[in-house]
Amino acid sequence: MTSTGVIAEEGKTIAVDPSIIPYGSTVLIDGKEYLAQDCGGTIKGNKIDIFSEYPKQERYQVEIYIKRE
Repeated sequence: MTSTGVIAEEGKTIAVDPSIIPYGSTVLIDGKEYLAQDCGGTIKGNKIDIFSEYPKQERYQVEIYIKRE
């Protein structure tokens, strides 16, 4: 369960700092669309956590784009 009350889905849910990226935003990461649906305890500032059923820790920098309707 995410902080917005939805069940996290692999390939869809990301955790963000809602003061930087508002909840519900569609975010493009490496050409794939994700939804900002959660806020992790260590996710502050310009960090994003991509939800995975079987997590492995990786850290890398990429450009992201916030999709506007």
